[in-house]
Amino acid sequence: METVLSGIRSTGNLHLGNYLGAVQNFVKMQNDYNCYFFIADYHSLTTHPTPENLHNSVRQVLVEYLAAGIDPEKSTLYIQSDVPEITELYLLLNMNAYMGELARTTTFKEKARQQPENVNAGLLTYPVLMAADIIIHNADKVPVGKDQEQNLEMARRFARRFNNMYSVEYFKEPQAFNFGKELIKIPGLDGSGKMGKSEGNGIYLADEASVIRKKVMRALTDSGPTEKNSEMPESIQNLFTIMKVVSTPDTVKFFEEQYANCEIRYGDLKKQIAEDVIKMLAPINQKIKEIDSNTEYLSKVAKMGAEKARENASKTLKDVKEIIGFRRFW
Repeated sequence: METVLSGIRSTGNLHLGNYLGAVQNFVKMQNDYNCYFFIADYHSLTTHPTPENLHNSVRQVLVEYLAAGIDPEKSTLYIQSDVPEITELYLLLNMNAYMGELARTTTFKEKARQQPENVNAGLLTYPVLMAADIIIHNADKVPVGKDQEQNLEMARRFARRFNNMYSVEYFKEPQAFNFGKELIKIPGLDGSGKMGKSEGNGIYLADEASVIRKKVMRALTDSGPTEKNSEMPESIQNLFTIMKVVSTPDTVKFFEEQYANCEIRYGDLKKQIAEDVIKMLAPINQKIKEIDSNTEYLSKVAKMGAEKARENASKTLKDVKEIIGFRRFW
């Protein structure tokens, strides 16, 4: 059975884009693949070095992963910092990673522009830690978005470089995985880009119905079409993109015809989207409340996940150190 690994940073709640773009598919994959899902709390420090409440952020993501359908009995669900073997492999891989190649990565250059006051070493070596996350479990496939494709290619490079340097065929070269179809990209409510925590343009799985309604009603629109069958501006296309994944085809068709005939009322469109999002997320929202109140269960899940992840990770690290030449004298 092939191994699939995916992680999400612990900087806050899962949003609708996370759920529709990936987590739904993770839930479906659990019976067909050996799945590892982790909460990347170390990665979050590259952009949030002094988090206000790191523990609660990690806890929230854990709760929402479980509420969305990740089964800790079928998959290995763990917190990155609970598996120290990852950081030791990260250290070893850093010895064979070069400044020039790291500084040229798109994600590093973008983040350096965004946070010029905090261009830290962790930000530079982010791809190395990502590689360690992946190859510690010798993953075959890694679900990644467009923004992470280069970092996945670097993970492949580091795996290949290790094999070449030590004349072994130990690490697999992980492949990008898109669930066999084009990935869903959920746009933000601000009319551009994708839905995200840092952009503040998202609908979160834990949002109450009243909050969802307020957010959707504030979504960016224009004054409306003035000619029949006119092309939609990006902000309106984004609203229809969201509608297509939360509403019925008949509903989408109705509002598309309204737009084409210059009869669209954006208030009605937004109200429909809001109610359909609320309906979709209601079961998850309820589970979030149930799981969040069960601290004993969360502790059990985190402990079980750490034990399962470390069992595999410790074997990998032991093999790697032996290949490099580390030997104990006792």
